[in-house]
Amino acid sequence: MPEARQPFRAEVSRLLDIVVHSLYSEKEIFLRELISNASDACDKLRYEAITQPELTGDDADFTIKIAIDKKARTITVSDNGIGMTRDELAENLGTIARSGTTAFLDQLKDKKADINLIGQFGVGFYSAFMVAQEVEVVSRKAGSNEAWCWRSDGKGEFAIEEDDKSKRGTDVVLYLKQGEDEFLDAERLRHIIGKYSDHIAIPIMIEGEDKPANRAAALWLRPKNEIKPEQYREFYHHTAHAFDDAALTMHWRAEGKIEYSGMLFVPGMKPFDLFDPKRRHGVKLYVKRVFITDHAENLVPPWLRFLRGVVDSEDLPLNVSREMLQNNPMIAKIRQGVTRRVLGDLTKFAENKDAYAKFWDNFGAVLKEGLYEDADNREDLLKLLRCRSSAADGFVSLEDYKKRMKDGQETIFYICGDNAEKLARNPHLEGFKARGVDVLLLTDQVDDFWPTAVGEYEGKVFKSVTRADAGLDKIKPDAADRDKGEDAVKEGDLASLIALVKLTLGEAVKDVRGSARLTSSPVCLVADEGDIDIHLERFLKQHNQIRTPSKRILELNPKHALIRKMAEKAQAKGAADELKDIAWLLFDQARLLDGDSVSDAGAFGERLSKVLKRIVA
Repeated sequence: MPEARQPFRAEVSRLLDIVVHSLYSEKEIFLRELISNASDACDKLRYEAITQPELTGDDADFTIKIAIDKKARTITVSDNGIGMTRDELAENLGTIARSGTTAFLDQLKDKKADINLIGQFGVGFYSAFMVAQEVEVVSRKAGSNEAWCWRSDGKGEFAIEEDDKSKRGTDVVLYLKQGEDEFLDAERLRHIIGKYSDHIAIPIMIEGEDKPANRAAALWLRPKNEIKPEQYREFYHHTAHAFDDAALTMHWRAEGKIEYSGMLFVPGMKPFDLFDPKRRHGVKLYVKRVFITDHAENLVPPWLRFLRGVVDSEDLPLNVSREMLQNNPMIAKIRQGVTRRVLGDLTKFAENKDAYAKFWDNFGAVLKEGLYEDADNREDLLKLLRCRSSAADGFVSLEDYKKRMKDGQETIFYICGDNAEKLARNPHLEGFKARGVDVLLLTDQVDDFWPTAVGEYEGKVFKSVTRADAGLDKIKPDAADRDKGEDAVKEGDLASLIALVKLTLGEAVKDVRGSARLTSSPVCLVADEGDIDIHLERFLKQHNQIRTPSKRILELNPKHALIRKMAEKAQAKGAADELKDIAWLLFDQARLLDGDSVSDAGAFGERLSKVLKRIVA
C-alpha cells in the first residue's frame, strides 16, 4: 500500500524551483549528474565488498546501464551499486543535509544566479527535473531483501512505497516532459556521455549496444600527455560535483618507496562548506583503483580542505579500514608528499598575479590556518601569503612588503579588523602613514592568531600597530612630519593634562600618555606589552572565551588642536569639570574607533549634551 505523500523540506522546494527555472540552457547535464551518482554508488559497494564479498555475490562486475523507452517516453539510469534503504531515500532525496544551505539558497534566490552554484552545493540529482515531469527512484540496498520506490513530480511532495525490485542497486526513471524528445535518441545520449562522462571508471552501457559509451578507465592513471583539457574539466566536475571550472589542475605520479597517483583540483569558486567546523577535505582515496573513502582525515591537512580530486595508492592494502587510516604511517607519508606537491604547484601558480589573487580571495583564509597549525610547512606558506596593505592596492606578498621597508624598520607591522577599508582609516595607522611605513591590513579571523605563532619572517618580527610598544619611534619621520613638532603641546602642559585625564578616567584605563603614532586624531587606545591584542580580545569576548577585558592605555595626540586647547584649559581654574566630560567623550570615541561600544551609553549621552550646550551657549 502506498505511503502518504511527504513534503520536501523547505530548502529542497526552493532549490527545485530554482533548478527548473534557471538551468534550461544546460539541460543535458542531468545525465552527467545521474551517471556520477551511479558511479559513486558502485564505488561504495566495491569497497564494502572487500570485507563483505557476499554483498556482491555472483554479480561482482559493476555496470551503469541506460535504457530508452520511446513509447513510454522514459529514460532509465541503472546501477548495481550500494543501493538505498527507505530511510536513505527519504533523507538523501527529500532533504539537503549539508552545512551552508541557507547561504547557498540566498545566493540563488533571484533565479538568475550562475548555474555553477547548483553543482557546487552537490545537489545535481535535482537537475533531473529540468527534463522530467516525474522521477522515480527504485532502490534495493545491497544485502537487503527490501526494495523501495521514491516518486515525485518535483512540485513540493514525494512518496515512498514498497517495490519488488529483484536485484540490488538503483534505477532512476525519468518521465520526460513534452518537448524533450531529443533525449530519447541513443546517439544524443552517447554524445552527452562522451562529452561529460568518458572518464568514469565503470562501463556505461546504452541498452541494445555491445560497446560501452565511455572508455571506463581511471583517468588519473593515464599519462598527462594523453589527457585533453576537456577531460580534466569533466573529471573535476564529476569528482567535485561541480559546474565551475577548476582554477588549478595538478596531476602527477609519485614513485619510490611509496607509489601513488594524484589528480587534484583547486575549485574556481568557494565551496559552501569551506568553513564547516568539521573541516573536511574533498579528496577521495583509492587503493589500486578501488574507491576506499572520501573522508580519509589525514590524507590532506585541514588547511588544504578546498582541494577536490583523487589520490590512488599502490601500496596500501585493499582491506584497509577507515579506522586504520587515521593513524596509518603510510597515509602520513602520502600526506607529506601531497602537501609538498600542492605547495610547489601553488608557488608556480602565484606567478600569475591576477589568477592567484582570485585564488587567494577564495581560499587565503583557509591556507593561513596552516601558518598557525603547521610549523613544518610554515616557510613555504609564508611565501604564498598575500595581504592587503595600507600602501598598495590589491594583495602584496611579504617579499613585496620587505622591499618597501623604511630605514631603521625591523618590524613587519599589521593591524587586525573586519574590513580592510575601515582599517586603512584607523587612527593607529596615522603615524605609520606619515613616515611612509606600510601596514598589513588583516581581516580574517585566523589573522588574530598566526602572526604571534609565526613570530617573524626572514628576521623581521611581526607586530600589531595597536600595541603600545610598536617601535614607531625608531623610524625617522618624513621632513613634513618633523616640521609639525612646533605645534605640539609643551611638555609641562601635556603632563598636567595627562594627570587630569588619568585622575578622571581612573580604573577605566591602564595608563594615559602622549602619542607618537597619531597625526590627525586626538586619541587612541593601545594594548600594553604582554596584554592581549585589542581585536583578538574582542573576538574571544564574543565567543565567551574571556569575561574580564584588559585595561588599555589611552594615548593623547599632543599636536591635535583639541588636545592643545584642553592643555591650555587645564592650567585655568574652574575648568576641571568641563575637561572631565571631554576626557570621557574622548575615551568613548577611542573605543568606538576600535569597534567597541561606549562604556556607558546613558552617561555618554548626558556628557555629549552638556558639551554641546556649552558650545552653542
